[in-house]
Amino acid sequence: MFMNHSAPKPPEEMPPLNIPPQPPAGLSVVIDQDAEQIKVLSICCYVNAGLTALFACFPIFHLFIGAGMLSGGFGSASVPAQDREILQLMGGVFVALASVVILLGWLLAVLNFLVARKIVRRQSRTLCLVVAGVNCVNIPLGTVLGVFTLIVLCRPQVAQSFERPTTLG
Repeated sequence: MFMNHSAPKPPEEMPPLNIPPQPPAGLSVVIDQDAEQIKVLSICCYVNAGLTALFACFPIFHLFIGAGMLSGGFGSASVPAQDREILQLMGGVFVALASVVILLGWLLAVLNFLVARKIVRRQSRTLCLVVAGVNCVNIPLGTVLGVFTLIVLCRPQVAQSFERPTTLG
């Protein structure tokens, strides 16, 4: 029944915190955002490298068909001599085109793999820019990846991060 009408106690003072000085408000957010976007670009380059290598293997079928046409394995006994020459010529075209497509696809896959490694380490900015430009021809996924890579790598703060030596733990 008795009510305590005493004055409330003042809050105790907290000890001072030793907080290091912070960068300007927006700067750390921009740096974190750039680092996150470069990390995402690296992952996308790895995925693009794998898909490019996989799709570059599709012409292997054409390579075998062309080799069969060159060796005369497609009913050469029943084909007239003149038509056999045309068949062998077409077989040579199949082999040549398939070989070029396979090798270029694998080369682009290796370059994308290298860019995925280099971009995270902030090395070889020129290589990253060139491969991003080449990726723009690879419609539709390469185009998206190439354009976004060019946009991120052309930012001044990202370009400066490629000029500084970095240490990876």
